[in-house]
Amino acid sequence: MPRLALGIEYDGSAFAGWQHQSHARTVQGDLQDALSRVADHPVELTAAGRTDAGVHALEMVAHFDTTAERPLHAWVLGANANAPPEISVLWAHPVADDFHARHQALARRYLYRILDRRMRSALERERVSWTRYELDAARMHEAAQVLVGHHDFSAFRAAECQSPTPVRKLMDIAVERHGPYVDIQLRANAFLHHMVRNIAGSLMLVGRGERPAGWLAEVLRGGDRREAGPTAPPQGLYFVGADYADGHGLPSGKLRRPPPGAAP
Repeated sequence: MPRLALGIEYDGSAFAGWQHQSHARTVQGDLQDALSRVADHPVELTAAGRTDAGVHALEMVAHFDTTAERPLHAWVLGANANAPPEISVLWAHPVADDFHARHQALARRYLYRILDRRMRSALERERVSWTRYELDAARMHEAAQVLVGHHDFSAFRAAECQSPTPVRKLMDIAVERHGPYVDIQLRANAFLHHMVRNIAGSLMLVGRGERPAGWLAEVLRGGDRREAGPTAPPQGLYFVGADYADGHGLPSGKLRRPPPGAAP
């Protein structure tokens, strides 16, 4: 049965997350319904990641199998004609029968965006995390570098996380200021439940001067979630994309756009 991969952009504000739920509206559920109309048979999507309620995606990668024969542009146009406006399929691409959007992803990338100004935003209230306190982005960047590498990230793991191991490889993390925004960009082989938001919440304490730069190393070594910062709100979190081996030929990144207000 032919297999197709998709690049998907979505505004997570209206959804209870990516993963299908029988009692709530989800990105996976709405997009599967749209694709099933195009395919004229039930479609089941498998994605590179599972974002939580309120979390957005610039380019989620997912795959599905189909017996339907359609031009690639027909899958894109048909999906977008039937999907709600919060979801947009960016591209469709044929892949090998053994391609797996989740298991074959070499890395996942996330962006956590913070607006630090005295007044909250009316226009971006669902697109950024807001704090009225000015953050020291350089100090946050310095503190964050201790997280790079293979570590036990138990201190930044949600209690309900179902992963069999807390060990992850964080390949890089950068904190940069762009005008009134502070962006935390992370790349790892995989992420634990709430790992990015818990790291962001901890870095915000450092950025406000409430914790020294070296505090994050102590938290990481201690492995106690109670010693880290609070879980940052979901509104500022974006799944940026997933990295795959070049042999898959995915058009990943070509149509991706930065979130509103991002630096070019």
